[in-house]
Parts: sequence; C-alpha cells; structure tokens
Amino acid sequence: MSSALNPDAVTQAKLWYWQRISAMVLALCVLVHLGGMIYAVRGGLSAAEILGRTHGNWLFGIFYAVFVFACAVHVPIGFARICEEWLGLKAGAAWLIAKALGLVILVMGLRAVYGVVA
Repeated sequence: MSSALNPDAVTQAKLWYWQRISAMVLALCVLVHLGGMIYAVRGGLSAAEILGRTHGNWLFGIFYAVFVFACAVHVPIGFARICEEWLGLKAGAAWLIAKALGLVILVMGLRAVYGVVA
C-alpha cells in the first residue's frame, strides 16, 4: 500500500537512485562553478564585470538552471530522511515539508538564474 506521502520499497529505491544521480550532477556543477570562480578571481574580475559577462549569456543560464534542478531533486530527498530520523516526524509530514523545501529551492534558484542572465 503506497501513497504519495509514504513511499513503499520500490519508491524508496527510486528515490535513492534519484538522489545519487542528482549528487553526481551536483558534484560536476560544483567543480565547474568553483573553477569559474577561481578563473574570475585570478583574472581580477569584479562582481560587476562578472555580471556583465553573464548578462544575456543563456549558456550560463542553462548551466545554473541544471544546478538548481539538481539541488531541488537532491535536497528534499535527504531532508525528508533527516526529518524522519532526527526529528521523529512521521513520513507524511516529513515529505510535505521536504516537498515544500524543494519547491522553495526551485523557485528561488530559478529566479536567481533569471536575475543574473536576463
């Protein structure tokens, strides 16, 4: 018996899979992001110059949108487990909170990407 708020074993396996895949995407995104930051700082670019280069550059936008989507997938899965195991919440409540957190990450992250690129 499965519901959207209390995943069964098959759903748990799928969540495990999605968290691992999103972790791989996040690891790659973090490495590229850190590399870009190091390049920019060593090049002596100011924040205004960096924003000037990213403005209108949709490749940056796509990259950071992928970063945001990976976060929005990865974080809620782990957060639901933390809510259940550490805070003692029931699965339904933990998943409601985790899904809300994922939505907040998605909306705020995509707004930030839009603000930097558009």
